[in-house]
Amino acid sequence: MKAILRSGFLALVILLTLAVQANAGPREDGLAAYQRGDYATVLKIWRPLADQGDADVQYNLGVMHHDGQGVPQDYSAAVKWTRMAAEQDHAHAQFSLGLMYRKGEGVPQEDAEAVKWYRKAAAQGADRAQNNLGAMYESGRGLPQNYAEALKWYRKAAKQGYANAQNSLGFMHGKGQGVPQDDAEAVKWYRMAWA
Repeated sequence: MKAILRSGFLALVILLTLAVQANAGPREDGLAAYQRGDYATVLKIWRPLADQGDADVQYNLGVMHHDGQGVPQDYSAAVKWTRMAAEQDHAHAQFSLGLMYRKGEGVPQEDAEAVKWYRKAAAQGADRAQNNLGAMYESGRGLPQNYAEALKWYRKAAKQGYANAQNSLGFMHGKGQGVPQDDAEAVKWYRMAWA
């Protein structure tokens, strides 16, 4: 079920990323082909744009390779395209690259490198990256454990309405991790997460 939700989320990100672009033409043609499931046409249209440095298209090609949409699933190719976009400060690509390092998909599993990319995306306001950075601080993966930093990043994501971060804040308040133990505050965050 998580894989289905993740693929659905990534497809939605592709559609939204491309839909907000003012540049008509090849991108819109590629988007129309994507919506039809005509991945061969998508690749024919998007590869030249990606080769020219279009970060949105590079990211989307990374997603296609990661999920095996129109191409065999290839984590190495996914990393290649995603890294190109991430290095151009594409927040979704930075977050995705962090996930790949965290999971060891196409790259060696390396928590410190995951933290690096989560931090870049989190600084741009990406709620999922803020949440994951909070989780890395909470667990001490890839950096020293620091509950105060975990709370800081969870709060940033929670203020954007990200339910996982709200749930994590509830847990930390309930256990007294980095804050005085406070069941009422824990319940408040749990309720927000489940609203």
